[in-house]
Amino acid sequence: MSKNIVDWKTLTSFVEDAFVAVGIPRKDAEICTDVLLESDRRGIESHGVNRFKPIYIDRIEAGIQNPVTKFEIIRETPTTAVVDGHDGMGQVIGYKAMRLAMDKAKKYGMGMVAVRNSCHYGIAGYYTTMCTQEGMIGITGTNARPSIAPTFGVENMLGTNPLTFGFPTDEPFPFVLDCATSITQRGKIEYFARIGKPTPEGMVIGRDGKAKTDSDQILIDLTTGQAALAPLGGIGEDLAGYKGYGYATVVEILSAALQQGAFLRALTGIGEGGKKVPFHLGHFFIAIDTEAFMGADAFRKTTGDILRELRGSTIAPGEERIYTAGEKEWEVWQQRKDTGVPINAAVQKEFIAVRDKYNLKQYKFPWED
Repeated sequence: MSKNIVDWKTLTSFVEDAFVAVGIPRKDAEICTDVLLESDRRGIESHGVNRFKPIYIDRIEAGIQNPVTKFEIIRETPTTAVVDGHDGMGQVIGYKAMRLAMDKAKKYGMGMVAVRNSCHYGIAGYYTTMCTQEGMIGITGTNARPSIAPTFGVENMLGTNPLTFGFPTDEPFPFVLDCATSITQRGKIEYFARIGKPTPEGMVIGRDGKAKTDSDQILIDLTTGQAALAPLGGIGEDLAGYKGYGYATVVEILSAALQQGAFLRALTGIGEGGKKVPFHLGHFFIAIDTEAFMGADAFRKTTGDILRELRGSTIAPGEERIYTAGEKEWEVWQQRKDTGVPINAAVQKEFIAVRDKYNLKQYKFPWED
């Protein structure tokens, strides 16, 4: 086995113990770890352990994210709820909010929960998969610090704002569409920077209206407002970038208006004098019980039939196969489940720094041999 591969047991224990070391209660640390590693299980490196230290531990240490999560329901009906997360762990807030929506859906057919004052909650597909595992449709979205410029604009105004759906199927894996409403996401650029790779031209626009490709500089410019991500579809209207812009706005509204939360420029994480402050993100979670319609088994079967027919359609010359959403991620898990997660050199250094700082001496990593 390659020396950069860490097995699942070691990785899970280390991340969980590190989260506990920075003040997260053990049960909450288990949730945070599971959400984080689910990204690596699916091969989504941009949201997995690559973000373990800089997005979560560093923010806790900076005092802009609370390790102890207060999940407060401030308004509720039989089918809806509004939650204040008090700047706690986004994964814990997201897990509990979707669980609440699912409980309502089981009783009334549908449930929706809106959240304010939260933090980055990891991959949105985790929460929709909670629903698919119980025969439900799951829908979620979140706003984020400004990154996307509106069509015909150059200022970063909207977050990457994923609009995510999960459908149960009669196949071994669900249909999960989990993607940003930007042409790429900040996490992907963070990943490019870590591995020393330029950002492909056309993904990022500068204040001068020209494309930017220097990944390290882009991350700085996104923070200072000198660069913005293009919406899904790209810059301008030629490739229908207005569609991505429109969907990003839908997510922004649902992540702020229902719960009277922060939005757009208020989500920068930067206060007066350049001081770091909590991000105050908003999320929404919808659960729909398929049993309330024509039955869960019937839904799974029809959904599976649709997906199989799509994959069985005529393949373009030079291509090997057609995929449906969630299939590639399932295949990555089949490849990784008996081995572990590849950890790049930059993250290896972060692991060692966290281990040594918090005296987690029981952990030795393969690359140290």
